[in-house]
This record gives sequence, C-alpha cells and structure tokens, in this order.
Amino acid sequence: MMRIVVIGLGLIGGSMALDLKKRVPSEIIGVDVSDAHAETALDKGVIDRIGSIGDVKEADTVIVAVPVNLTAKVVSEVLDLIGENTLVFDVGSVKESICKDLSTHLRRKNFVAAHPIAGTEFSGPDAAIHGLFDEKVNILCETEKSDWKILDKALSLFKLLNMRIKMMHPGEHDRHIAYVSHLSHVSSFMLGKTVLEIERSEEHIFDMAGSGFASTVRLAKSSPATWTPIFMGNKDNLLASLDGFIKNLNEFRAIIEQEDTVELSKIMEDTNYIKKVLSGIQEDAEV
Repeated sequence: MMRIVVIGLGLIGGSMALDLKKRVPSEIIGVDVSDAHAETALDKGVIDRIGSIGDVKEADTVIVAVPVNLTAKVVSEVLDLIGENTLVFDVGSVKESICKDLSTHLRRKNFVAAHPIAGTEFSGPDAAIHGLFDEKVNILCETEKSDWKILDKALSLFKLLNMRIKMMHPGEHDRHIAYVSHLSHVSSFMLGKTVLEIERSEEHIFDMAGSGFASTVRLAKSSPATWTPIFMGNKDNLLASLDGFIKNLNEFRAIIEQEDTVELSKIMEDTNYIKKVLSGIQEDAEV
C-alpha cells in the first residue's frame, strides 16, 4: 500500500489522485489551503482522507500541485520533513524559477521537476477527472539532480498514468511553453475581453457565437488564480511571444486595410501547415 500525499486538490492534483487510486494500491491523503476544497475532494472520492503537511513525514510520494508562485516554498517545506526515500514532484508549468529556488536544498535529490501537459479550462476538485493524463507528454527538468532511485520511482508512477516522458532544460521548457500554452491563454482571454467590450448585449453574443468562437475562447474560462502566477512566473518569455504575436496581428491588419487579397490568402495558406504539425502530434500520441 503506497501512501501518497497530494498538496493542492484542483484539476491536476485531483485528477492525478483519482487515477493513482484506480491504478495502484494506495492511500491518498489530500492537503489544501481551502477547507471547502478538501471536503469536496473527500466527498467526491478524489482522496481517502484529509491530512496536513505533517503527513508527508510518512509518505512514499508527495505531489505538489499548488500555484507556481508557491511551488518552491511548499516543496522546500516538504523536503525538510520527508524521509530518505520519499519522492517529491511538482506539476507546475513554469520550471526555471522553481528549479533555481530549489537547487541548493540539502534534499534536492528527492525532488523531480515535472510538468504534465494536460488540463482543461475548469478548476478546483469538482474538475478532477479520470484519464486526464493518458497519452499526454510529461516534461521532466534537471533529472540529473534527482537520485536515480527517486527518479525511477517517479517514472514508474508516470507510466501508471500512461504518460509519455520528455527531458528538457528548464529554461528551454519555459521558452517553448510560453508560445504553445501561455500565449494561447492570453489570446483567448483577450479575444473574450474584446468581444465583451464591443458586444454589450450578452444575448447577441450567445445568438451569433458559433463553434469557432466557443473553441477559441474556451481557455478564457480558466482560473485567474492559476494563470496570474504563471504569466508572472514566465514573464520574459511570455513578453517575447506577445511581441511576435502583436507583430503578426499588425501585419495582418495592414494587409486587410490594403485589400491585398493575394497576400492575405498566402498567409492563411502558409499557416495551414499547422494542420500537418498537429496531425503529427496526434499520431505520436496514438502510438
């Protein structure tokens, strides 16, 4: 029976708890700053019991799924308390600052810096679902700083979650994730904001909105409590991605203003290449 402590019972922590309960003999102990979240997680069967930070002393594995601005602090507190063979990993989408803050901890070898590329636009323990991580990529950073036995334990758990593993430098991770994830959320939030400012009547929005609009602004339903720390934690890379995005928007605007239909069509045709890229990603996931 594996004893697993999950700190942070939102979408990622809760979904991981659900699947580990199903796939490995375990006791799942939940810890959350919100008593309401902890009670909801218990009522929904996401966890077996509500615990406290002290429970990590007897844990086999500790999953830290808190906002990224709190991750290093919580992981450090956990590392101060755990046993010699306890695995600790986080799930944050910003890695460089977390790895840097924990680099000198005396028990750094017990920590695995992870980022499962999975999620939905929903948050909290009510959002936890089975199978969230199946065939998803899990990026691990600075694995050379983790004890090989600890890393092997982490890889075994990720295998139970049916995740595909990629190793990456934390700075490289943050640079790439700014474009393929963080910028997507910014654009979704800003499209939603733009439409809300122009269409003062919500009735018109609902009447005219098609599936394209709904899918594009889906991420705008994401939790500000989660995404504000992410945007700030990856500020420099996000600003660089925004500069590129704004440049392309301005160029696109100018082409429309000039009624250059040939260039307009060419840009969209060239960008259609993204279908091939995404198709390749999907095929890799199905292998």
